[in-house]
Amino acid sequence: MAEHRSLPVPDGLDGLRLDQAISRLFGLSRTAAAAVAEAGDALVDGVPRPKSDKVSAGDWLEVTLPGPAGPAPVETEPVAGLKVVYSDNDIVVVDKPVGVAAHPSPGWTGPTVIGGLAAMGHTIATSGAAERQGVVHRLDVGTTGLMVVAKSERAYSLLKRAFKAREVDKRYHAVVQGHPDPLRGTIDAPIDRHPHHDYKWAVVSGGRPSITHYDTVEAFPAASLLDITLETGRTHQIRVHFSAMRHPCVGDLTYGADPTLATRVGLTRQWLHARSLGFVHPATDEYVQFTSDYPDDLAHALSVLRGEA
Repeated sequence: MAEHRSLPVPDGLDGLRLDQAISRLFGLSRTAAAAVAEAGDALVDGVPRPKSDKVSAGDWLEVTLPGPAGPAPVETEPVAGLKVVYSDNDIVVVDKPVGVAAHPSPGWTGPTVIGGLAAMGHTIATSGAAERQGVVHRLDVGTTGLMVVAKSERAYSLLKRAFKAREVDKRYHAVVQGHPDPLRGTIDAPIDRHPHHDYKWAVVSGGRPSITHYDTVEAFPAASLLDITLETGRTHQIRVHFSAMRHPCVGDLTYGADPTLATRVGLTRQWLHARSLGFVHPATDEYVQFTSDYPDDLAHALSVLRGEA
């Protein structure tokens, strides 16, 4: 059942966007808070306001909150290209293809890793939010490579703790435009939602601490192949950091990549691949490591770049 709440905007939220204020006041995700505003269920001084409008301390806020939702339905049809690299009673490691989300989410109607695993008969841990049960980390829809999903509740707890403590070795390969200077280095720049585009993230003063380490593996006339490790796991972190350095991932038009170069190498998404994943197995306490080969579109783009060199 929907819940109606009304209260003044506190001083600490003065100047925030309406959806940000709703999110902080009522503990909703930014997506859910934006949906409340877009539905006309957020009134400021009696008037519905767009989600991007700024609120002021003392404004009277009236919000109709949605009732508790049941678990999102999981589409159990097989997911083309989704490969199980390893599976036991506690974990399943998959090699995710392009165009597949980690889990169901509002507005996403395409295939998911969770749905694909369900279609294969894998039972996933019930821990976690309803729509992302068993998911301990995620990859973007347009990013390929390795993901581990928890099958037991113990594995979920231990893997979440390991990711939070930065004890998981996540290694990515990316092809970025140009040649980073220095060829090996660290990007330490805070990331938060883009101030003008809801679907993007950006380096923002006061954002969440974000640290990316990189090393150049191979250089081409127009681009560089990098080996990347992350100390933090922010949304779009690699894409945002290298875009901020003016070296966006090749093919990543969302973050400023050159469309001409993307066409030349045949890419319709960012050249970014979760290459390897290593962690202590939550049941055996032994260190396990997995590696993923480049998918065909990324391998083809590399061959074009090497041919031009």
